Amino acid sequence: MITRRLLYLDTQRLAAYAWRRGKLQAEGVFENRADELAHFTDYLRAHPGSHFRLLVNVGDEGYEVETIPFLQGGDRQALITRKLGQHFLGTPLSTAISLGYEKTKRKNEKLLLSALTNPAVFDPWLKCLKDAEAALAGVYSQAQLGSRLLAKLGKTDKRALLLTCQDHSIRESYLVDGNALFSRMAPLADRSIAGIASRLASEAVKLHQYLVGRRMVARSESLPVYVLAHPLAAATIRQACIDTPSLRFEILDNHHVAQRLGLATPPDDSRSEPIFLHLLATSAPRQQFAKAVHRHDYRISQIRYGLLGLGAVALYCCVLFAIKQLYDTYDLRREAQTLAITEQELDWRYREIAATFPQIGIDNEALRRVTNRESELLRQQRTPDKAFRILSGALNDAPNIQVDAIDWVLGGEPGQPAGTAAPAKGGPRLDSHVEAVTLRGTVRRGPASTPRQTLETFEHFVELLRVDRDNDVGVLQQPIDIESGRALRGGDVDDENSRPRNYAVQIVRKLTP
Repeated sequence: MITRRLLYLDTQRLAAYAWRRGKLQAEGVFENRADELAHFTDYLRAHPGSHFRLLVNVGDEGYEVETIPFLQGGDRQALITRKLGQHFLGTPLSTAISLGYEKTKRKNEKLLLSALTNPAVFDPWLKCLKDAEAALAGVYSQAQLGSRLLAKLGKTDKRALLLTCQDHSIRESYLVDGNALFSRMAPLADRSIAGIASRLASEAVKLHQYLVGRRMVARSESLPVYVLAHPLAAATIRQACIDTPSLRFEILDNHHVAQRLGLATPPDDSRSEPIFLHLLATSAPRQQFAKAVHRHDYRISQIRYGLLGLGAVALYCCVLFAIKQLYDTYDLRREAQTLAITEQELDWRYREIAATFPQIGIDNEALRRVTNRESELLRQQRTPDKAFRILSGALNDAPNIQVDAIDWVLGGEPGQPAGTAAPAKGGPRLDSHVEAVTLRGTVRRGPASTPRQTLETFEHFVELLRVDRDNDVGVLQQPIDIESGRALRGGDVDDENSRPRNYAVQIVRKLTP
């Protein structure tokens, strides 16, 4: 699990804290000396799985408000980078916050540019973070968190002043629409309750005069001033901070504030570091001062934990799928057992009922084969009614054709009775899916007919049989034997031509289901 660790840097030292479930636990204080920097590096290396956030409270801060044309994407970022370089040259710790767009046709964008202007204060600590490959999530200023604090407490004033006490200073911030447009530090020599109260009252008046002189606040405008203090010092501060037409003071009890924010370790005095560190752990601002080079190890850590999270999700899905498969297997096995029991019961009932049947002297298996064979024979039974209807139609159109014999064969070979399997001589072999009809008869044209007329009558009869596309008609015997060396003349009439001419025709038909 990722542990959040918070670093608090002021002008003299850096303090390290561990944050767990609303509790802050101090883990070390390091001075800006070579030996202390080495100890700080060792501390970072001792916590490789932690994400660090650095909160700074230094006086070297700069704020500028700029207006840029309406741009998007890389062009906007390039212009912002150039503006930051113009105002805060020499420091990499800078950021830009959008204040919205002007309500004109050009839609110019207003930006708040802020930076930590003395990078020498941060370089030793950032170098330790880089050497230890610590995951630095960001660098934040205390002024950034002031607006978050008032928003959490329900203070929604458009303009306000926020005064807080730190170790040896007072932080004064001017907030507009939830953003710190100006912030500075005032040294605190007398740390007694009376000294803190007097200093807060005088600094509030000085800050108001400065803002009026910069025309950031109108002279007639009344500003709320929020002072964060310990409940034991609230009465003294209230007596020193007297309301004026320009300033309206409100004391914020830091114990009540800690309870509202969920901080389990309230401050022991009027110092505000625990509250701002807790805010940084739970509600860090989106904008921060560190550049990509400072957050490289943090991005690597995000990718690593992201991959671990995806792996955990995939493993969880696999476990769920395996559980589902086990449940389905168990369900199918139980269903199979139920079906087996049902089968046994049905089999027992069948045997019980079958015992009441009359005995026929044959076992069930033989009876089943006989019934199956009977069903098969019934399916194979066919009659030549369709073939005979076609034949009768052809005979009606050819009255000179006489039929003396008809042989019908279902499968097998022509010349054998239907339903028999013994081969017969003559004719081609047929398969079981066809029927064959063999016609034998004579052609009678009368004594004046010629051989040519006899052949024409026979050929006309054959064509009538071929009208049905399912018929395959073959001539087994012509009514007149035509020799290749003998000419056929229509005028040849003799006694031989007047006798009946025998023919034989076979019709093969495909059987349809």
